[in-house]
Amino acid sequence: MRLVESTAPGGTFEDLGLSPEVVRGATEQGLTTPTAVQRAVIPHALQGVDVWASARTGSGKTAAFVLPILERLGRRPRAPTSSVRALVLVPTRELAEQIGDVTTLLARQVRGRIRAVVLVGGVSKNPQRMALRGGADVVVATPGRLLDLANDGALRLGDAEIVVLDEADRLLSLGFADELAQITERIAIAPGRGRRAQRLLFSATFPPAVRGLASALLVSPVRVEVDQGTPLADIVREQRAIEVDARRRSALLVHLLAEDAAPFAQALVFVASGRGCEDLATSLGRATIAAAPLHGDLAQATRARALEDFRDGRLRALVATDLAARGIDVPALPLVVNYDLPRSPADYLHRIGRTSRAGEAGVAISFVTADAAAHFRLIEKRHGLEIPRERIVGFEPTDVASPVRDPHGGVKGKRKSKKDKLREQAAASAGKKPA
Repeated sequence: MRLVESTAPGGTFEDLGLSPEVVRGATEQGLTTPTAVQRAVIPHALQGVDVWASARTGSGKTAAFVLPILERLGRRPRAPTSSVRALVLVPTRELAEQIGDVTTLLARQVRGRIRAVVLVGGVSKNPQRMALRGGADVVVATPGRLLDLANDGALRLGDAEIVVLDEADRLLSLGFADELAQITERIAIAPGRGRRAQRLLFSATFPPAVRGLASALLVSPVRVEVDQGTPLADIVREQRAIEVDARRRSALLVHLLAEDAAPFAQALVFVASGRGCEDLATSLGRATIAAAPLHGDLAQATRARALEDFRDGRLRALVATDLAARGIDVPALPLVVNYDLPRSPADYLHRIGRTSRAGEAGVAISFVTADAAAHFRLIEKRHGLEIPRERIVGFEPTDVASPVRDPHGGVKGKRKSKKDKLREQAAASAGKKPA
């Protein structure tokens, strides 16, 4: 494995080896200067080698794999079969839709007609099956729906020339390991092609499970590291931590968004659960702040409408869970609020990165309750941060930390989680005392 350090943004897309028509497509969409991840990945992707890339949210990694895919596919037309030429696997519906849209827009200047098809769950399979008739150049899919349609005979995976795993850490943390194994087994050496598919793996974090996946999936990869040494404080313009009682968080959020001098046109607000999304969005609505929830239990049409309303400025606040927020791309988003802190310190990076898409700086505010204070200190430690605590007049906290602590470092209430119950059951069946 070769390690390639990222280079500073600069130069042109022509310098990276892209053809004039692909460059024109990028320019039409406002991409004129390659970002660091694009400069590091695109030349290797064009050479056909496997790439293992670590890049933060908002670094421009979608174009880093879409542009070389378009370059390679544009060199020869697609055969009229049910084969797939390039496959992009992602963890969520929203991210799939986003990448599908980006691919279609960037492909406008490519010779021939590049067909991009999005396959996601939560909606009927029939329109997706119809879209696959005659094959597709690029398929962007969540693993479960892809396998469903492959098992139905709607598409063949064995002819894939390029396979991309985007946000691999999320794919594994959401339980897609078995599906990924089944998919990669089908992407073998295709009859008559005589070579294996190129694999590109992108991830913002690299826990052991992701490293294991990379070892199993990639062959002699080029390892690209982008922005891993850049402090978060240099990526997000301002990070704030406001101490507040848990029961006063809704009122404080209304205060921050509704005050006359509020500098924030919009806010993406993160909460821990779907029910929390619904309740907080309702509270904001009662305060005449246009808001909508976004979580995994909503119908796909409802989720799409909420995202469209937020992007078009009809909503002041989008209240989302971590899962549903994957794939949200709102230009110049000014504010992210951690209403509930993320359970994983790594998710803090994903969340606040929403404000710094493609170099745009923003503000991230975290509400720190008494019970969450220790967990926020852990987040700071993991990311090398020291964020001064603030108190807002009229919202000064009075609560003290509960004696009930989470031994695994997360933020929990007093009720046991499902994982804790399973641990206790396993320990009891083994005749051990639960830890």
